[in-house]
Amino acid sequence: MSGEQPGAAGFDFEDLFVLDLANNHQGSVAHGTAIIDHCAEVAARHGIRAAIKFQFRDLPDFVHVDEQRDPTNKHVPRFLSTLLPWEGFEELLGAVRRHGLLAMCTPFDEASVDRIVAMGFDLIKVASASATDWPLLERVAASGLPVVASTGGLTRSGADDLVSFLQHRGCDFGLMHCVSIYPAPDETCQLSNIGEFRVRYPGVTVGWSTHEDPSDTLPVAVAYAQGARMFERHVGLPTDDITLNAYSSAPGQLDAWLGSWAKARALVGDPTTRHVPDAERVAIDELRRGVFARRDLEAGTTLTDDDVYFAFPLRDGQLPSGRWRDGLELTAAVAADGPVPADAVVGPDATHERILKDAIHDVKAMLAHAHVPLSVDFQTEYSHHYGIEHFRRFGTVLMTIINRAYAKKILVQLPGQRHPAHYHKLKEESFHVLWGTLDVVLDGRPRRLLPGDVLTVLPGVWHEFASEDGCVFEELSTTALTDDSFYRDPDIVRLTSAQRKTVVDHWGRFQITEQLLRAELPDGS
Repeated sequence: MSGEQPGAAGFDFEDLFVLDLANNHQGSVAHGTAIIDHCAEVAARHGIRAAIKFQFRDLPDFVHVDEQRDPTNKHVPRFLSTLLPWEGFEELLGAVRRHGLLAMCTPFDEASVDRIVAMGFDLIKVASASATDWPLLERVAASGLPVVASTGGLTRSGADDLVSFLQHRGCDFGLMHCVSIYPAPDETCQLSNIGEFRVRYPGVTVGWSTHEDPSDTLPVAVAYAQGARMFERHVGLPTDDITLNAYSSAPGQLDAWLGSWAKARALVGDPTTRHVPDAERVAIDELRRGVFARRDLEAGTTLTDDDVYFAFPLRDGQLPSGRWRDGLELTAAVAADGPVPADAVVGPDATHERILKDAIHDVKAMLAHAHVPLSVDFQTEYSHHYGIEHFRRFGTVLMTIINRAYAKKILVQLPGQRHPAHYHKLKEESFHVLWGTLDVVLDGRPRRLLPGDVLTVLPGVWHEFASEDGCVFEELSTTALTDDSFYRDPDIVRLTSAQRKTVVDHWGRFQITEQLLRAELPDGS
């Protein structure tokens, strides 16, 4: 469910557009049908998944008898004047079905919840005014329908209460940031709350229920950029006799609103990837500098800063300034002011050092994304069981935070990495997943750990783990001892400790090179 563990089965709230008919049908089935027809046409043009939303009040019982005789609440006359018989709602529901749209409804009393279930609606909506109406919420939760809940007027604590209630009741739900002012001025929209909700309620789809001026298409774009993935808009249809209220969209305004959303989606792109188009690569290369010979250079020259200079533009096949390092050796002669060819230089093999230092950047980024802070006092182990050249396939980065009678480590499994099968004779350890997913095989039994899951590994138990998309997890254990890891693969067993892992203080900024040189010695000392 959306309110439970990410990945659980349930309704997909992502990219759902809720088009709220409300009382804009004016009590007329024909007019309500015309609104639905126009909305369906706009939705089809944009290729969106739309739900037409009704509002149910069990009138006249919903309104107190005193208010029916002498209304003091401004909403009562509108509720009564636009009263539509249940048979009329059945006809409107049929129009929704004919267009292949989803059907959604907001109940304002318990009897309306029962009617929504009986009529076979797809989703149920909790209005902001009902977000603290616990008797009604209990009936909504018992309906078994997917729930979209609005949060207009709720404090952060109130939103916490609502989310906790829906989670505890096992509801499949999405959450709408909402401002219940009609229309909502810019300074009241507080769209940054969308990002806060996404962090505060992981696994819950967060949306934007909008009441701003329907001619203003900027808020929906900003909401999308903040992370809203579900949207709600009041809709209606003006005629010679019907004027829309100040917060409902006519079909043309709805079309422009959806166009703004589509443009925002294109502008934002996929946040999980950093795609560099070929055209951008070419444009950047056209602005790079290249390495040029300061004087005539012979083949076999070991280059220093005194032998070269950097100038614009970079030429085809030339060594770019970003790949320059002292100590490169020329394999072909280069004339003064000539470009140094990229394929005419060789140098000390820094590949292993580069692999580990690149990994540091990725590990730091993953820790920041997972909101896992570290002190400056820790030791880092880069485990590379089949050699550093295979580190991205087989390996782990372990940060030892504490190692006394008890120990704590933070482990980062980079995307696609696997830690081979092994056991410990003395150490008992528990894995606590903080971010991402971890696939563990414990004595031949596979198990996937999600954030919050804990798994204890006893001494002598074979275990291995991997992560497809990356994982950050804690290892809580008894004292971690050197040479207490025993591997199944004899190719790993034959390696010295220095050959299968690089251990440094902090991130090893000045130690990695030294440790790698030490690992190349015959005895690894």
